[in-house]
Parts: sequence; C-alpha cells; structure tokens
Amino acid sequence: MSGPAARPPGPLLLGVRHHGPGSARAVRAALDAVRPAAVLIEGPAEGDALLGPAADPGMRPPVALLAHAADDPGRAAFWPLAAFSPEWVAIRWAQEQDVPVPVRFIDLPAAHTLAAETGPDPDEAASVRLDPLAALAGTAGYDDPERWWEDVVEHRGPGAADPLGAFEALGEAMGALREAYGDGGHARDRVREAYMRQRMRAARREFGDAYAVVCGAWHVPALAARTTAAADKALLTGLPKVKVETAWVPWTHRRLARAGGYGAGITSPGWYAHLFAAPDRPVERWLTEVAGLLRAEDRQVSPAHVIEAVRLAGTLAALRGRPLPGLTETLEAVRAVMCDGSDVPLALIEDRLVVGDVLGEVPDGAPAVPLQRDLTRRQRSLRLRAEAQERELELDLRKDTDAAKSLLLHRLRLLGIDWGTPAASRGSTGTFRETWRLRWEPELSVRVAEAGIWGTTVPAAATAKVESDAAGAVELGEVTALAERCLLAGLSDALPAVLRALADRAALDTDVARLARALPALARALRYGDVRGTDASALATVAGGLAERICVALPPACTAGLDAEAAAELRGHVDAVHGAIGLLEGEGLRERWAAVLRVLAGRDRVPGPIRGRAARLLLDEGRLPADETARLMGLALSPAAPPPDAAGWIEGFAADGTLLVHDERLLELIDTWLAGVPEQAFTDVLPLLRRTFGAYEPGVKRSLGELVRRGPSPKPAPGGAPEGFAPALDPARADAVLPVLGLLLCGPQP
Repeated sequence: MSGPAARPPGPLLLGVRHHGPGSARAVRAALDAVRPAAVLIEGPAEGDALLGPAADPGMRPPVALLAHAADDPGRAAFWPLAAFSPEWVAIRWAQEQDVPVPVRFIDLPAAHTLAAETGPDPDEAASVRLDPLAALAGTAGYDDPERWWEDVVEHRGPGAADPLGAFEALGEAMGALREAYGDGGHARDRVREAYMRQRMRAARREFGDAYAVVCGAWHVPALAARTTAAADKALLTGLPKVKVETAWVPWTHRRLARAGGYGAGITSPGWYAHLFAAPDRPVERWLTEVAGLLRAEDRQVSPAHVIEAVRLAGTLAALRGRPLPGLTETLEAVRAVMCDGSDVPLALIEDRLVVGDVLGEVPDGAPAVPLQRDLTRRQRSLRLRAEAQERELELDLRKDTDAAKSLLLHRLRLLGIDWGTPAASRGSTGTFRETWRLRWEPELSVRVAEAGIWGTTVPAAATAKVESDAAGAVELGEVTALAERCLLAGLSDALPAVLRALADRAALDTDVARLARALPALARALRYGDVRGTDASALATVAGGLAERICVALPPACTAGLDAEAAAELRGHVDAVHGAIGLLEGEGLRERWAAVLRVLAGRDRVPGPIRGRAARLLLDEGRLPADETARLMGLALSPAAPPPDAAGWIEGFAADGTLLVHDERLLELIDTWLAGVPEQAFTDVLPLLRRTFGAYEPGVKRSLGELVRRGPSPKPAPGGAPEGFAPALDPARADAVLPVLGLLLCGPQP
C-alpha cells in the first residue's frame, strides 16, 4: 500500500456539505490519500461515547445521534447521519483501518446547545441568514443551488486526479464569503467555532498536525484563522449548561428531507443515496429502478422505455450545458417517456425513490434508555417491526399474539408514543377486531425518552402515567376516556386509581351535558373489558350510577328555554346516552330510560329536535305504538305549531329516511304538513328540511320521491294491507331470511 500523499502544512480541513454524496466520496478519497493519524468531526462532543457502537455491523444508517436534557427529555436535538453523509464515511473509514484511527467529535457540547434553546437568540433572529450554497450558485450564474452543487461536486465522480483540490477550492470560496458577509447571520457559529478550535489545539498537542477535520465548508475559514486560545475561551465563558443523555436512534430518509441537527435538510435523500451507492452509470441504474416501481404498480413500462428515457435525459443535460444528467433532467425524462406526461405516477416516484422511506437500524448493544430496550424486546418478541412506511395492521383479539400487539399499541398511546393510530376495520365492526395504521417516525424516540421517567418497562410506565393523569384530570369526561383506554390497554393495576378519580368527580358534577358525554366511554369500556377478559365490575357500578343521575337530570335540562345550538347539542347527547344504556346491564335501567324518552317525546316545552328524536328512539325500540307515533307527529305538525319547531321535530325524528319509505302513514303526515306551510314561513323552515332530507342516501331519496309523486296508496280492504305493511308479523316470511342470516354470521357449515 502506498504511503500518505503530500499535503499542505497544518491540519487537513475537509469542508463538506452535510449529507452530500459527492462530499462523502471526496472525503474517503482524501483520507485514503493523506491517511491522517486522527479524524475530528463536526458533532456534539458528547458523541465520543457513542462511537464504539457505530462500528457494530448492526448499525445501519440513516441513524441520528440523539441528545436530550436528563431532567426534561422533551428538550432534545438530533444530529442525523446517512450512509452518504461525509461525517459517517469518515467515522467508518477510521474504524476500518488496520490500526483504528482515533475519532473525536469537536462541536459545541449538547449540554450548552440544549441549555441555550430556551428562547431565540435576538441578535440572530434579527439578522438575515446567508445560504452559502445559494450565494456561490448565484455568483456562478445558477438560479438553483442544488443544480450548481450537482454540477461542480456530485458530477465530478470518483477518481479525480487531485483528491484535495475540490476542498481547497471550496475553502477559498467560503473564505471569500466570510470576508464579505462575516458570520452571515449565523451568530451562534462564533461560539461553536471557538469550541472547535479549542478541540483542534488539544488534537495538535496529541498528534501534531497529522489530523483531519471534517466539517461544514462554511466553518473552514474560521477554523483555519489564527486566533488566540484566550479569545476563544472568553467566548465560551459563562455558557449555560444542562445535564444531557445521548443515544443512537433510527432515522429515515424522509426526515433527512427536513432541517435536522445540522440545519441541512436535503430535498432528495433517496436520489443521493443512489448516487453514493451506484458503482457506475447512475442514471441508467436509477431509471431501471423507476421502471421496476412503475411495473409493480401495473403500468406498462418496457426496457425500450428505459433506453429512451436515458437518451432523453442525456440530451436535456447536453442542451443545458451540464456535464451529466441531474435529477431535474432525469425526472423530466421519466415524465415524458414513462408517465405519458402525467404528474400522478411521477408523484409516486418522487415519494418512493427521490425521497424514500428507508429506516435505519441501531444494534441492541447501543446506549438507550431502559424503556427503549424493553420496547425493542417486545417489538421483536411480537414480530412487530418498526417501519418508516405507513402500513395497516389487522388484529383478531381472540388470538393471543394479536391481543398482545393490541395491548402494546394501546399502552404506547397512553404514553404519548403514537406509533399506531386506530382505524376503522374493513369488512367487520365486531369488537374482536382492530385495525391500526403503523408508522415509525424518528420523533417517537424522543417520546420514548420522555416516557422513560414513568418506568423502565412499557406496562409499568403506562400504569404510572395513567395514575398520574387520573389524579390530575379536571373534567369527568377526561377520567371516563382514561378508564376506557385503561381497559383497552389491559392496565388492571391502574384501574383502581382511575375508578377513585371517576367516583369523586361523578359525585360532584351536576352538569347533565358533561355526565352525558362521560357515559358512552364507560359503556364502551365495559364492553371491551368483557371482550378482553378484564374485570370491570367496579366500573359497571360507577356507570350505572352515572346513568341513573342522567335519567333524573335530563328532562329538566331539556325544558329550560334552549336555543337551537344548545338543543342540537342535547339531541346528540340523547343519542349517545341511548346507545350507552343499550350496552349496560343494570336492573330496570332500560325501562327508566324509556320513561325519560316518553317524557321528552310528550312534553310541549321540550325543543322540537329533542321531542322528535325521543319519539323515534321509542319507535325503534318497539316501545311506542305506530298509532301513538302518528298522533305525536300530528300534534307536532299541526297548524298551531310554529313551523321552525315543526321542522326541528322532523329533523329529530326523520334522521334516517328508511322509516319513511316503509311507513307511508308517517310520510303522508309530513307531506300534508309541508304542503300546508304558509309561504312566508316556508323560507324559514327550508334550511332545516334541506339539512334533514339532504343527508339521506341516494336510494332513499329516490324512493321517497317516487312515493310522493305517486301519491297516497289506496286504502286497503278490511283485513288487508299493502304489500309489506301487514298489521302483524308474517312468521313464514320472517323465517325465510334465517338461512341467509346464518351464512352471514357463521359462514357455510360443513
């Protein structure tokens, strides 16, 4: 192996663009040529303790160095690294040598950075921040910094004659910018650069000048400047400081597309990863990947399309005077040749290949908070892999493994770690099925660190968090929602504390609206407790007492001169309580609720929407005879009733138009009333009627229109009835549906 190449005196300053594949290739070539005795890298000084795990084969970028305040994990910062990041390449180069080369992080410690993030720097906020790449691109006559960077760096390719020439040229350009613009509005950089110079002085005492520094190109002039140690020390004196903890966490390409710890978001991480990994002919290889993606989406793409797209991209680059096709030319060729000029498939390509959903991996041996280690163990045990791309997970709670997955996801949500979001199940509404949308975002690692204050395992942390939330809840609805989530998460140890808080607040709350909002969550919790085998008998007692109080307080609350908005809100509460009581099993509770509905349906002072809804609920339950229903409707729609109140009654009663299709007597009553509404009042009731009938399904509206156009059916002969409207049930016709119902519920039997 040849010896180190000759280089200028002094340390080797390698100015790079963070997350730049061209910079990464150039850094490796420079290190191979010079072979320094040590490598210093821009990054928080606490990261030195994490460099050992970086050599583990299980560490697969993109990853990020996470630092957070020990007493406030929410105050955190990330320093992301991709496979094509120059800093990562330098770390791995040093670790892969026959005699490993020392690596040090030299940026300002996160202990100072996080302490200073309590508020914006007024000097920096008032200044105009310079984008160095944009300034250099503009000087070169480019209007796009990304295109300029591709032309001068990315398209240089490996094997350049002088591996240090690009760094020297870029350092000179940045020096000119620093002379013209000073710190360019980056006031805090002065402190960071002072600390980096101090670390460089320490390295010089240990290695002489035989070390290399890999940092943002913007910092190179400041690190090469001659300053005194005393001046740098003065800049660093008195900096605020907090205790911090650090760890490696997985990162994603999608998150690299935003500004990270380096403040260096890139727009096309997937494209950059391809440029870095492709051994040759990057455009041809990438267009082949594009064709594979489109073919997987059932689009007709052939090898001829790939060949033509390569030719078109090359022609566009030549016309624009570019050395090689860049991302712009490549995407334009894809749109024209493979997408038939459409932006719809192009958006898929940009999402999957230009940005991408690659998620890094961190080995188990890397430093992590205890809660993260427990979560990782549970994920592996349940085969529940964290992925950056969103996916749906269907669970059958009757299966032990699926039930365990559900418990884990619910417990994480209680801890504020929303890895999974509940979704509507497709094809089934049974309580034994759950559907989740899973997507792991890097920010969730911070949430795990924050949740670590509650315990070292997921169940223990979730239990402690629930108990704390129950004690601090202000409204009754918060506690009932917490009780429901507690049962869904199987946290039986936390349930006593939640029930105590629930009983205390229920005893003091006199607002019927709040009581009504609280009951449905309790009823659902009881139902799910049964499904999951959780003992919720104590919860049933509280729910029964709450329902009794609602039965007593609701009628007076509905007669207190409510306006339209308040009446609509209470009508919604009546619906919710009706559904909840249907799930409860208290002795005589349903009869008491039916009595409340009868009071609401027959009391004139109750607003029309609530009276109409109460009548409809009683009718649906079979507790209100059809003749009595017709009588109540006739009273509500009589000429003496104000038209707005009558329209409100219809809105509450006829929320589902199917009843009107099958009961022509009720439809005739509404039709007769509507035809008799005075012209001057019609415009007042029209919005209510339009809202009511406009919500019907198209088929229902069409059937109602046919019935109204046809007019009333002829009166049946004595003892007879129109088809489908016999006065009593026909057992033979009813029994005919049983075989089909059995197939729907149980499936074919052997």
